Amino acid sequence: MSELPGRPGFRTVLPLVLVALLTLLAPSCRLPGDETDNAVPPPVTATEVAPERTDFSGRQPGVVNITSMRGLESTRAAGTGIVLDASGFVLTNSHVIQGSTGIEGTDTDTDRTYRARVIGYDTSQDIAVIRLTGASGLPAARFAPVSTVGIGDPVTAVGNAGGDGGEPSVVTGHVTALGQSVTARDDSDGSVERLAGMIEVSAPIKPGDSGGPLLNSAGRVIGVNTAASTALPERSPDGRERPRGYAIPADRALEIAAQIRRGEASATVHIGETAMLGVMVRDNGTEPGARVVEIVPGSPAQRAGIPVDAAIVTFGGQGVDSPSTLTGLMLRRHPGDVVRIEWAMPGGGIAAADVRLAKGPPQ
Repeated sequence: MSELPGRPGFRTVLPLVLVALLTLLAPSCRLPGDETDNAVPPPVTATEVAPERTDFSGRQPGVVNITSMRGLESTRAAGTGIVLDASGFVLTNSHVIQGSTGIEGTDTDTDRTYRARVIGYDTSQDIAVIRLTGASGLPAARFAPVSTVGIGDPVTAVGNAGGDGGEPSVVTGHVTALGQSVTARDDSDGSVERLAGMIEVSAPIKPGDSGGPLLNSAGRVIGVNTAASTALPERSPDGRERPRGYAIPADRALEIAAQIRRGEASATVHIGETAMLGVMVRDNGTEPGARVVEIVPGSPAQRAGIPVDAAIVTFGGQGVDSPSTLTGLMLRRHPGDVVRIEWAMPGGGIAAADVRLAKGPPQ
């Protein structure tokens, strides 16, 4: 994993790391806004299919190389997406687009690059849907449910390994376990999330493969590549190293994607643009609240006078006991909302202000 230590928005897993590439590929930029969506086609569903072949080791249509520009950090992140339908809806991991101020997606079947915008995301399940602007006629991926998957089945993982773009990389392996759990930690604020029900495979998934398809022997998508082990590789009975990769089952990913495309927000699903306060926060030790460690210049937080080392204790009338609580409350808001915020001053005392939230990058 290539990373910039301490950068906001970077997530790791214990003892795994999420397979997103975070590196100084090029200066960041902000992409112009996209036009209004046309009618939304019906969502894709996983269907029962019989394997067509047992030696599949290539790739099927529907793979997108994603570049996420992170203007607040002057970095770029590379990942992968899966085409849901011809009109350009693309499934990926939420950590691929986290912190993005602009997104581009290159359909690897047509080699055409599009600007993209975020339709919605679920950070608790690490799923997001973006839409490629102006796309039509794209070859879409085909899906199969996890009920068709068994331990020992051959699999192929496809993705933008290394963030190099171009023709997607292809690695193979076998299903080694089902229903596995992964603990994910956000290095920016120390918050921890747990992803359950994962497909474990022996395919050597690499940075940049996040959001890419895990294919069965028929070339159907059975999972979304999400994590890889950072521990020493296990060894098989013959003494060879056996890598471990993890994928979100296609059924669950498609269910969340359908909810996002219907525009149904929930406690975990955020729809549309993301509101921004403009603070980087961490745990406040033994005290309640989210401690402010950085203020974005020109942000609502700066205009409200929230200082570094203050601890945000309420947001919109609700208590804040941790950074993750603040993030959850923020995700229920949208740009332009006015909220009452209270914070404990570094030297003692409580201050408060009504703050109008700005437009910011996905959480």
